[in-house]
Amino acid sequence: MKFQDYPDAEFMAMGLADVMSTQLNAALRQRDRALLVVPGGTTPGAVFDTLCGARLEWDRVDILPSDERWRPQPHIRSNAGMIAKHLICERAAAATLLPLYVEGISPEAAAPQLAADLAPRLPIDVALVGMGEDMHTASLFAHAPGLEAALAHDAPLVLPMRIDGEPEPRITLAAHVLNSAMHLHIVIIGAAKRDALERARGQDALIAPITALLDDATVHWAP
Repeated sequence: MKFQDYPDAEFMAMGLADVMSTQLNAALRQRDRALLVVPGGTTPGAVFDTLCGARLEWDRVDILPSDERWRPQPHIRSNAGMIAKHLICERAAAATLLPLYVEGISPEAAAPQLAADLAPRLPIDVALVGMGEDMHTASLFAHAPGLEAALAHDAPLVLPMRIDGEPEPRITLAAHVLNSAMHLHIVIIGAAKRDALERARGQDALIAPITALLDDATVHWAP
């Protein structure tokens, strides 16, 4: 794990957006298209607000959520909706959003076809994920049914997840898919998440799922 700290969240957003745009430009010099994986939630919003103005060939970039609540894009809880609002705008409006949601069926029924669609686009060129204070990442939550399967090295690329207390099921990329990214970034803000990261280190991924991604990741933190 590499650790990069910043004086404040605004400085981090600018620095991380610059790093990611440089990595995407490098990927586009090697491949016809680049795959960018990003989370929903509020933490990456400032990064998106900066990244969307980066000078690169966005019409050759595919953007995929790291996970999704099983809601259509217009819903307030949709990760794809948040990504579309904050990232797929300005110069990045030319990018292609690849939703992890299929109308009218369950995530269990949709997962095999979503995985088949994803497979030819791998590996991920640049992945950005977050972490909750409970040490989850993407939709990999401690003690959730199916977590052990999602952490396996031979897991399906895309897996349904059902989290106790959540109002809808979810779907997530498997840990090995995120770990195979050419560049993997974890973004966290605030003392509570810094403390959670320190607690997670050395714990089993079944208890602290973020640890499944730490070895090859760069963690970006701002107070």
